[in-house]
Amino acid sequence: MWFCAVAAQGRYAQKLLNDLMENYSSALRPVEDTDKALNVTLQITLSQIKDMDERNQVLTAYLWIRQIWHDAYLTWDKDKYDGLEVIRIPSNLVWRPDIVLYNKADDDSSGPADTNVVLRYNGEITWDSPAITKSSCVVDVSYFPFDYQQCNLTFGSWTYNGNQVDITMAMDSGDLSDFVDNVEWECQGMPAVKNVIMYGCCSDPYPDITYTLLLKRRYSFYIYNLLLPCVMISFLAPLSFYLPADSGEKVSLGVTVLLALTVFQLMVAESMPPSESVPLIGKYYIATMTMITASTALTIFIMNIHFCGAEAKPVPHWAKVLIINYMSKIFFVYEVGENCTTPQSESFSLYPEELQKYHYIGRKECDCNGSISAGLKDELCYPEKVVCYPCSCCHHEKLIRNIEYIAKCFRDQKANCIKGAEWKKVAKVMDRFFMWVFFIMVFLMSILIISKAN
Repeated sequence: MWFCAVAAQGRYAQKLLNDLMENYSSALRPVEDTDKALNVTLQITLSQIKDMDERNQVLTAYLWIRQIWHDAYLTWDKDKYDGLEVIRIPSNLVWRPDIVLYNKADDDSSGPADTNVVLRYNGEITWDSPAITKSSCVVDVSYFPFDYQQCNLTFGSWTYNGNQVDITMAMDSGDLSDFVDNVEWECQGMPAVKNVIMYGCCSDPYPDITYTLLLKRRYSFYIYNLLLPCVMISFLAPLSFYLPADSGEKVSLGVTVLLALTVFQLMVAESMPPSESVPLIGKYYIATMTMITASTALTIFIMNIHFCGAEAKPVPHWAKVLIINYMSKIFFVYEVGENCTTPQSESFSLYPEELQKYHYIGRKECDCNGSISAGLKDELCYPEKVVCYPCSCCHHEKLIRNIEYIAKCFRDQKANCIKGAEWKKVAKVMDRFFMWVFFIMVFLMSILIISKAN
């Protein structure tokens, strides 16, 4: 019985289709009064965001487009056809509104897929068709990778004006119930608005419906692959000031870090559109590269100070007071064997009194028995280590002059060593000072770019 009923309904459907298409033309707008507009209801369902090409500013999306209108010439009495209310026929047999995507960005001129339409007995036609659209989208990458994008999808009739075909919205926004999540973009809404535009060439209104796709970039990928490596490399730059100058690798470290950041900068530039707006991460890279360039230049300057030899001028008095006496204590810069409790005068005594007293031991201080006079013993720190010769040797004035010359050479050599040590300490204090300055700069820049994420 069921098979016979289906076969009978199939015969009625075939008869209905032949009767409807007998004098029907799909070329003309199906209205009884040509002065009245044909209402078309449009509904867009976003199924998937396939791609967002920031460089070419093209959004590729997979949409389900539903159009509903009334055809005055495709109605029938369902009682004459065994109660048949709905039939499904090929869409190319009926008139279809020429609603297209205005901001289309691809070269393909084909429209929606030729799927079947659902035809009801009262003349209502529902046409559901899938479409992969490529639309132009103005991409603002100023806050990349923490950016939001708004892409418009504008639909309207290509040849009919508002007095002939009027478009209405089925919903206040696009349907996102069947949306498939994208790995890079998070869809936060798809509001719709109807616009009626009067073009300068024509006096008739042209309605369209614009769906605004609100997208938020998922920035976790970019944080782990672009931002965190840059932050870690940036913290290596101040360590070039901590590296000993005698290692010979201070400038090499700065240049290596600069080259590494240049590679990351090129990776960001390749994916961004060429525009005047520099992305946030690009600004961070440029600021970091500028800082590393400045640190490398300062490193070269400080190394020149470190390697000042005996021919250099003595350290100026203000530098001794400001850098050696005060800043060295603030930044905990001490020499080997020196600590925060060591007096500065003991550490940098150019002419020790003991050396002078050793120098002037001669005939007057020694008696004829080869012993030191009692007054000099009280002044010397180690009188037992001083050896005086008997009176017979005190007459050798030439030997005494030679000893005085050797002692003078030792004093000059020690003075030059102390002068060089002072310049090295100045360079070391400046290294430590700039290291903390650049550490603070890197930290503040990192906090600034992370705060933009909120």
